[in-house]
Amino acid sequence: MVAPGRCSMITRRILPCLDVDDGRVVKGIQFQQLRDAGDPTERATEYERQGADEIVILDISATPEGRGHQLEVVRAVRHRLRIPLSVGGGVRTAEDARCLLEAGADKVAVNTAAVQSPALVNEMAERFGSQSTVVAIDAQRANGSWGVVVHSGRRSTGRDAIAWAREVCERGAGEILLTSWDRDGTRQGYDRELLSAVSAQVPVPVIASGGAGKIEHFGEAFAAGAAAVLAASLFHYGETTVRELKQRLAESGFEVRL
Repeated sequence: MVAPGRCSMITRRILPCLDVDDGRVVKGIQFQQLRDAGDPTERATEYERQGADEIVILDISATPEGRGHQLEVVRAVRHRLRIPLSVGGGVRTAEDARCLLEAGADKVAVNTAAVQSPALVNEMAERFGSQSTVVAIDAQRANGSWGVVVHSGRRSTGRDAIAWAREVCERGAGEILLTSWDRDGTRQGYDRELLSAVSAQVPVPVIASGGAGKIEHFGEAFAAGAAAVLAASLFHYGETTVRELKQRLAESGFEVRL
């Protein structure tokens, strides 16, 4: 496990992620070769029981299919969940965000629509507060830097990921969900260079996403500047539990809620 470094007294968060497609939790590589991983409500409540700090639900087919989020899934999970719930996928307007918040989300993540209309971030922050406004950034390496991709990685935007992270913070985002598209589903570890570069440039918490394959990877992400880590496969397929992960992190000197 990597040493915690200079920010070791910050309480770090563990966020199991439920990628949802047609009402079921799925997992694949870059949203391809999807495998069923269970019922979202059952998964969410089990991870809460294990000590998760927050649950993230991402409707992975809403934006590519041009539809809204499955509100019934959010309502069902919220009915059973006591910890914070973040939801993303298919959010195109502030009204979409309002519907998700009313269905039970504590935070709403916006990605493609924010790139297409950056003022959406301002509107969400003004209407619902920065604490409820998360901007998801999917970053892919290109020519020595990182570019922003959208539509579940299908389209390049020409935007620089670090510059975009700074901009959305200026517009009111309270958190950044940063996914390395190169690492998503590969289990090779989080992109520490990307995490360090973005974390050094923004004043808000950065959630690391994409690439977790073993317990050591979480400590590496925290050491690189992440305030929270998001993972799916390791939890879904029983390779570790949130409780075990937190115990290992605490033993390595990271501040976590046990």
